[in-house]
Amino acid sequence: MDRRDPLYHAAQPPLRRGLAFLCSLSAALGGAAIFAVSLAVTASVVMRNLGLGGIRGDFELTEIVCATCASLFLPLCQLRRGHVLVDLFTAWLPRHSRLQLDGLWTALFALAWAFLCWRLCHGMIEMRAYGDRTMLLGVPVWWVWLPAILGTGLSALVALDSAAALLRGREPDAEWP
Repeated sequence: MDRRDPLYHAAQPPLRRGLAFLCSLSAALGGAAIFAVSLAVTASVVMRNLGLGGIRGDFELTEIVCATCASLFLPLCQLRRGHVLVDLFTAWLPRHSRLQLDGLWTALFALAWAFLCWRLCHGMIEMRAYGDRTMLLGVPVWWVWLPAILGTGLSALVALDSAAALLRGREPDAEWP
């Protein structure tokens, strides 16, 4: 997290700075988990090649962590407005009109994130009640839903904050006066 980044600037509203911190933390947790599982898989492969046998369930661990951590990167992408934008048809509009249109689409994006978060909560509750576990490690499958709920919920909040800024005619990631 680079403190010279406008998203962390002291003049940014406290909500925006807090969201930026949470998004960075979320992405860092996802990156650390993927890094840890890559070390485990590397150790497992080396152990197999040395005849020591691998780490039991290493492929299950990889599946779980990849499924779990993919959602943790989404809030930072949303914060940085890193999703694909197609402005081919709106480039001719005045800046204020483009910001208003972007704000509308970002608000719809916030609704989509919120809907996904709600459905993930529902799915997690069902999976928890079902009691399904992975075959080798015996990890409860519903655990995978927790980071996905966190990622989509945080993405919804970030999109809502960005939409509010855009609808007020401000770039959400610009330095604030």
